[in-house]
Amino acid sequence: CFLLCCPLYHCDCGNSPSHGIFWQGWGAGYSEIIKENKLFEHYYTELKIVPEGEFEEFMETMREPLPATIRITGYKSHAKEILHTLKEKYFKEVQDLEVDGQKIEAPQPLSWYPDELAWHTNLSRKILRKSPLLEKFHQFLVSETESGNISRQEAVSMIPPLLLKIEPQHKILDMCAAPGSKTAQLIEMLHSDMDVPFPEGFVIANDVDNKRCYLLVHQAKRLNSPCIMVVNHDASSIPRLHIDQDGKKDVLFYDRILCDVPCSGDGTMRKNIDVWKKWTTSNSLHLHGLQIRIAVRGVEQLAVGGRMVYSTCSLNPIEDEAVIAALLEKSEGALELADASADLPGLKYMPGITSWKVMTKEGQWFSDWSEVPTSRHTQIRPTMFPPTDPEKLANMKLERCMRILPHHQNTGGFFVAVLVKKAPMPWNRRYPKYLQPVTVLHVDMKCSVCYSPPPPKKMKLFGFKEDPFVFLTEDDPIFPPIQAFYNLSPDFPKMNVLTRTHEGKKRHLYMVSKELRNVLLNNSERMKVINTGVKVWSRNTDGEQFGCAFRLAQEGIYTLCPYIRARIINISVEDVKVLLTQENPFLSKLEDDAHNQAKKLEMGSIVLRYLPDPQDLDAPQCPIDLCGWRGKTSLRAFVPRNECLHYLRMVGVEVFRDKQGKRNDGSTETQEGSTEDAEGLSQEADLLEQEGEETEQNGSESNTNDTEPVSSSCDGPTS
Repeated sequence: CFLLCCPLYHCDCGNSPSHGIFWQGWGAGYSEIIKENKLFEHYYTELKIVPEGEFEEFMETMREPLPATIRITGYKSHAKEILHTLKEKYFKEVQDLEVDGQKIEAPQPLSWYPDELAWHTNLSRKILRKSPLLEKFHQFLVSETESGNISRQEAVSMIPPLLLKIEPQHKILDMCAAPGSKTAQLIEMLHSDMDVPFPEGFVIANDVDNKRCYLLVHQAKRLNSPCIMVVNHDASSIPRLHIDQDGKKDVLFYDRILCDVPCSGDGTMRKNIDVWKKWTTSNSLHLHGLQIRIAVRGVEQLAVGGRMVYSTCSLNPIEDEAVIAALLEKSEGALELADASADLPGLKYMPGITSWKVMTKEGQWFSDWSEVPTSRHTQIRPTMFPPTDPEKLANMKLERCMRILPHHQNTGGFFVAVLVKKAPMPWNRRYPKYLQPVTVLHVDMKCSVCYSPPPPKKMKLFGFKEDPFVFLTEDDPIFPPIQAFYNLSPDFPKMNVLTRTHEGKKRHLYMVSKELRNVLLNNSERMKVINTGVKVWSRNTDGEQFGCAFRLAQEGIYTLCPYIRARIINISVEDVKVLLTQENPFLSKLEDDAHNQAKKLEMGSIVLRYLPDPQDLDAPQCPIDLCGWRGKTSLRAFVPRNECLHYLRMVGVEVFRDKQGKRNDGSTETQEGSTEDAEGLSQEADLLEQEGEETEQNGSESNTNDTEPVSSSCDGPTS
């Protein structure tokens, strides 16, 4: 969680930007802070959101440290491999372990999360340090988190994306997305079929804070999707976008919207213990109006038949049921609360409440708007109270809201509601698109009403100025050499390729889906785009002598591979081990099949492809594509460090650092006769794959001679 402006902050219950530090402190509490707040206890006792007889247990749980929860991320087949490694290796080793005579409690799956892809554990930092086996487990978690294959995410934070029921064709808006743990879930759901490189749907992830947008980019880019765009706007006034639909301009309406609004965060007290001393009812009173404005803007942009999930990590009905009730009342029947009770079997929750009161920070209670003195009207609004009409209240079905209480399943506190749009919002039905009623005075002095568009407002841009997004044309001279070298299939979508500069040599090429291209081209003046597209090629000047100036980039390999029909070497599990543990192996180090394929290829960029064998259940059961370079006499894989370690684990190579800091990864002799570990290779690959703009301004990215790997002239592209 990131404090934006005390005491109002947005809690995503998601990942920290510093994963290593985050993992080191999991399970630990802060004993120096007194976990008491009498006003909090009085408030929630009075509201009766906790079942009778459970309040003491509720408060005891709130004072306990929150268990660490992890979610296995990535696309389905790869996620299954990580789950297999966790269950068959690390969890089995931990479940029978004793530390200081005490049996270790093994991690347990979250009962309501599909396919056992989310787990929780009470292992503390102190225990992790006392056992070499636990230390290996810890290092595995840190490394896989850094590479994006595991996400440290609070359990309740995983709920909203699941309730959206994402399908690959859905157009999705995440209104308050940073730091991005929920956004990552949305992207994964879009890519449920790994064989489809460009799903029809996309995710537009927005955040109001420019700096937090870059945390969001960091999270999203680890998934290497061409279907994500990060934008920077105030969610309560996020612009309405246009798209080309059958040659005509049309308004973009989203099929799914995640509306995880800024909140007071009192459901996060187990993790954010500052809330204990800062909590007051005024936080909710201040946020209520903003939450309604964001939710209203969301349903305005939701397609009819679409689904919006509203969520907070607050237990307060002023931020929860009151906002939903206000939204339903404004909609005049256009919205309805969906019954999501059967969507997550195993999840324990309390139904939404239909009666609540409002309390000031001084402890004064009001049961109805009529009781509020005029002097309080700026702080307390009518929408903070439940509807007074019993029939209207019953029709809202507020009991369909879901409140997760910490003591029921050892989680944080959370609120979620699922809204379905049955018809256009009433104010959109009343007036044509973009037309507002204005009064015009005629010559006869009689007033009449006509319609005219509101005056255009110039978009205010804050933060860093981003480079442009420039799409290439189909006849761009950059394509023929690439097309010939990689033998791209005729259906390769050239129109989806973009670069980030209008002038000079194009150093990196990126790809987006056709649908995101449509959004970008039609809204460049309407929105501030922070990042989009996945890098698929990078310029390698020395590569021109082999017929192509662009080498493949690992980030976009799974996007490109369905279109590449040449420069592919099929490799075995043993080949993967050789390529990822040796710096610059001779072709002869490969098994015969891969060796023979490599000998037939000219020097230059290649795809190294492992295809699973269903008969060999001990080998990875998911495809692996690696970027590589065919040198004169040797072959090299170019994979970022954390991905390198990830793939080594998948093929059964133990990778960990001992107490002296030395990495043990089963490395073998290189052609130069020295022992190179995966970290040595991966540091070089890190530099290669994370080239910045400074690389774009100074000379060649690579050399291509077979010489000492540590020199500036090596067998493949180095930075």
